[in-house]
Amino acid sequence: MGLAKKNDNNRIYFVFFGMLAIGVAIFIKMSVIQFKEGEQWRSKADSLTIKDEIIPANRGNIYSADGSLLATSIPKYTIFFDPSSPSTEHFESNIRGFSDSLAKFIPKKTAGEYESYFRKARSNKKRYLPIATKLSYTQYMKLKSFPLFNLGKYKGGMIVNQVHVREYPMGMIANRTIGYERVNDDKTITRKGIEAAFTDYLTGKEGKRKVQKMSRSLWKPIHDENEIDPQDGYDVTTTIDVYIQDIAHHALLSSLQYYEADHGTVVVMETKTGQVKAISNLGKIGDGSYRETVNYAVLERHDPGSTFKLASYLALLDDEKADTSTIYDTKGGIVTFSGRQVRDSNRRGYGKISLGRAFEVSSNTVVTQAVNQAYKDNPKEFTDKMKDFGFNGTLGLDLKGEPKSYIPVPGDRNWSKIALPWMAYGYGILVTPLQTLTLYNAIANNGEMVKPQFVKEIRDVNQVLKVFDKEVLNPQIVKPKVVREMQDIMKNVVLRGTGKSLLSHDFSMAGKTGTAQMNYGNRGGMYYASSFVGYFPADNPKYSCIVVIHRPTKHSYYGGDVAGPVFKRIAQKIFTDVPSLKEVKNIETPSKNAVKQYKNYYANVKQSGNNMPNVTGLPAMDAVALLENLGLKVHTVGFGKVRKQSINVGEKIAKQQVIILELS
Repeated sequence: MGLAKKNDNNRIYFVFFGMLAIGVAIFIKMSVIQFKEGEQWRSKADSLTIKDEIIPANRGNIYSADGSLLATSIPKYTIFFDPSSPSTEHFESNIRGFSDSLAKFIPKKTAGEYESYFRKARSNKKRYLPIATKLSYTQYMKLKSFPLFNLGKYKGGMIVNQVHVREYPMGMIANRTIGYERVNDDKTITRKGIEAAFTDYLTGKEGKRKVQKMSRSLWKPIHDENEIDPQDGYDVTTTIDVYIQDIAHHALLSSLQYYEADHGTVVVMETKTGQVKAISNLGKIGDGSYRETVNYAVLERHDPGSTFKLASYLALLDDEKADTSTIYDTKGGIVTFSGRQVRDSNRRGYGKISLGRAFEVSSNTVVTQAVNQAYKDNPKEFTDKMKDFGFNGTLGLDLKGEPKSYIPVPGDRNWSKIALPWMAYGYGILVTPLQTLTLYNAIANNGEMVKPQFVKEIRDVNQVLKVFDKEVLNPQIVKPKVVREMQDIMKNVVLRGTGKSLLSHDFSMAGKTGTAQMNYGNRGGMYYASSFVGYFPADNPKYSCIVVIHRPTKHSYYGGDVAGPVFKRIAQKIFTDVPSLKEVKNIETPSKNAVKQYKNYYANVKQSGNNMPNVTGLPAMDAVALLENLGLKVHTVGFGKVRKQSINVGEKIAKQQVIILELS
């Protein structure tokens, strides 16, 4: 008995000391975790529930030369409600008013249904209820004013996710040149045109904020303030003039529809500076309508045909291989080189005519004979001249993807016995419309070749950060005497040559027609491309212009018939519709209306102080200037005059506050 009791005691002691040892071990481990490893484990826990969220920056705007908005980033808002966040007092005193307001704003539920839904979610401790998606800034501000939400993010339980959507208020205006920004399915971004070329300026700096995990895929901001605020991208001002762009677009569209052509392009360039004032690229799509799908002016290389004769003439005259009075025999409209025929459009030829007259009537037989006779013993002399004119390379445009023009040179695998005469009248070579226009613009500009320019400046609100000045590619492409001779000849093309149907007594033009045969092999076989390139006014050129229309299928295919009228329509409407070219009388006396507008503008600025002025009814340019002078960040939607402003008249405003102007 005594022995059994002793054994029981031993067991008790053993269990006691064993449990004591386990307790001591747990205490030691807890101490290690608490004091030695605590920070490590706390950080790990935080990393699972708290993270840094990137706040995307507003992408900069793209404007036309006159201040019209061509591309902008519009904020879109998705709103959630955390019914557990408000205190009981705030929830009970505001939930009915909140439900009433929400039922009017989003009538998917009645006020009673909304209230019941929110009360149930609160009792079930739900934290992330979706309220609305893709709200505009104006809609977001209205929702923010509702009872409960007007208490702020934490007292009111309002959770806001903001994204920026790229929009193009002018629609089809220079669509392929302005470009686009597209988010792909794999989250990569594709950009084209100016959007791509100037993305380093347009892209701002991302911000950052702390967010806390609410559920498997939902996160909520921890603080009202961002840890790092995003910085908006810079604005880009293009050279595009919306008036001229509209004229060019509709003139091209009308011709494409009438001749049922496949596609075409128009470029209007300011002679002195190289600034592209309009560029339209329209192609036929499946339903028979025309859309901007490819930037043909910049990207499409093809045989230019007769418009290339200018380069041949410049070489002949500058090298003094011939002059404009040199006589050539058109030989009944057919000449032969190595068994291959070159024909004139006039099947009987033109008899014996001068080199100058041959350009006016676009004789193929004359230019091929002239170039072949002058350069057959040293064709490299001719191809080197073409390089001097900018061919066999690129223009170095800001827009990505510009291909090199192609000119065969002796020794190339494509060089043959007929390469030289064929090149003389624009075949066996590859040139883009913009490269051709640049050469003609140089003649209009008295021999100075300038680079086509699409962007004028980079701005940060009212501050100009960078100006893109005129860039000279060649200060004098040929002797001044040669320039003057070709200017006279191109005037005569319109006065008495292949472009005489374009003659207008209201204004003068100079240029060259082109009708090129194309062969795309399996993609459609032989067809025609009609073109006209030149400048206006002829005596004091302000603009150069090229029109190229591919595959006209009805009525005609000659350049003078198809492309020429587009050129004339553009020139005519620019002179009658564009304010900058109209005669201005009494220039020393300011317009009464302008003085009145300025006084109203100045009064608005003076009176506003730190309060929001009324800008409804003002032209967009005036409203933006006024508000930016007050330190606001202005986003516009649409174009025209201000119809609605997101900040109410009289409200206190702060520097860098965002305001949305709806235009009509």
